[in-house]
Amino acid sequence: MNIKEVARLARVSTATVSRTINGSEKVTPETAERVRRAIEELRFFPNTNARALGSGRSSLYGLIISDITNPFFPELVKSFEDIAVQYGQEVLVANTDYDAARMEICVSRMLQRKVDGVAIMTSEMDERLVDEFSSRGIPLVFLDTGILQKGISNIVVDYPAGIDAAVAHLTGLGHTSISFITGPMRLASARSRRRAFIESLERNGIPMEDSLIEEGDHRMEGGHHAMKRLLEHKHRPTAILASNDMSAIGAMGAISELGLSVPVDISVIGFDNIAISAYTQPALSTVSLPRKEIARQAFRALYDTYQSPAPPAGSEYTIAPTLIIRKSTGPAPALRR
Repeated sequence: MNIKEVARLARVSTATVSRTINGSEKVTPETAERVRRAIEELRFFPNTNARALGSGRSSLYGLIISDITNPFFPELVKSFEDIAVQYGQEVLVANTDYDAARMEICVSRMLQRKVDGVAIMTSEMDERLVDEFSSRGIPLVFLDTGILQKGISNIVVDYPAGIDAAVAHLTGLGHTSISFITGPMRLASARSRRRAFIESLERNGIPMEDSLIEEGDHRMEGGHHAMKRLLEHKHRPTAILASNDMSAIGAMGAISELGLSVPVDISVIGFDNIAISAYTQPALSTVSLPRKEIARQAFRALYDTYQSPAPPAGSEYTIAPTLIIRKSTGPAPALRR
């Protein structure tokens, strides 16, 4: 099976078939659909390596994530891939598991496959690895940790706005003893959320104590252990804000094990709004991060940069979180009596 037979069945030129395969915007949607139907009917599989050699483009984008077991990331991967497919592009996904050695391997795979751009939706990347991409003219987009420069864009999450909304909700319910479970403090995103929490307490006139903050690991087990430590305090908090939903779910498990109830004894708020958060018992209140919007901005930053004749200055995109109130938050215990 060859490209000429596809062109004959679709009633177009071989050049149009090639442009469709390469995701060119010069082909009308109707013609592109006709070509795709012909490709499917004839079971034609384009040689992507040959395409890359001929055009200098692989039509392949890299997506580096931190933890494939955290539901936040599969939802992000799906959204990114859905958009890439619309543009006739493929996606190479790599999972670092927060490990520097694995990050090196991920970068090596991306370079070997000659990706057209990389979305780095994880913790900080070593500057040396960033330079490996930049020296080859490969566009990058980071989630929160990018430094704007030619070919490098950054997606900024407005953590202060999201955490302010959560703290305001809790104070409105009468809570004045609010604890925070952070992510691993080696991560810039965890430090940003911790800083935003402290500043929000100050704005709301709530006394800040170091004992109110416990470090987790962005996983349920870490949230569970952090919550157990908080419950050992003489004056335990009446509300918990967790750095992500996985930590919050682990925290709710620890609260239940002690014979306490959410939200009667302790209110809990997560961060991310992963799908399962709506189905915990009780359903988890959370600060929602729109994965589809993050994926859309990340893909467009890479695609637009690569289409440019010369690497443009990087762009910055802001993602605004929103508070989702469910059943895991309620009035402070003193107000229930």
